[in-house]
Amino acid sequence: MTLKPKPHLSFDDWLAAERESLDERTEYLEGEVFAMAGGTAEHNAIISNINRELGNRFKGRPCQVYASGMRLHIETAGAGKYPDLMALCGEQRFHDDRRDLLLNPSLIGEVLSSSTEGYDRGDKFALYRQVPSLKGYLLVAQHRVQVDLYIRDDAGRWVLTSFDRPTDELKLPSIDCTLALADVYDKVEFHAA
Repeated sequence: MTLKPKPHLSFDDWLAAERESLDERTEYLEGEVFAMAGGTAEHNAIISNINRELGNRFKGRPCQVYASGMRLHIETAGAGKYPDLMALCGEQRFHDDRRDLLLNPSLIGEVLSSSTEGYDRGDKFALYRQVPSLKGYLLVAQHRVQVDLYIRDDAGRWVLTSFDRPTDELKLPSIDCTLALADVYDKVEFHAA
């Protein structure tokens, strides 16, 4: 995703325009609107794999997984984002009755690209940390087997664990499940970045 600034708007104006748009998706941060670029085949395969695996694990449980079409509202930052993936167990809270702007994910995942990795690890993660319900942040490389999982501990600190073997399994305590890296990277072909 390449961020390109667009004109200054209020959050409500951005949301209204975003809901009406059929052609493009944008993200919002403190009055600025940023156009989003599309993803690669690898990016989409990884999101689809995680979405499918979590969806299967959520059968019969009060849990939801959302792929990149669901918006996130970070109320304290005045931000609207499209994480690649969000999940939660328990009650879903939305901005309004349209149910298209989630407020309370417990897990957010982003698939990294060369152009977004710094932002996803830095400023975007700083925004996500303002979501009180967030307990896990998953960063997934698309050009190699590499997943970084940040988990918020009871003291509010973010603890990083890295995984880089296809045999590794990710324990996701915020949604009480485990993902195998082999499943995350199923059918993903690695090409040079």
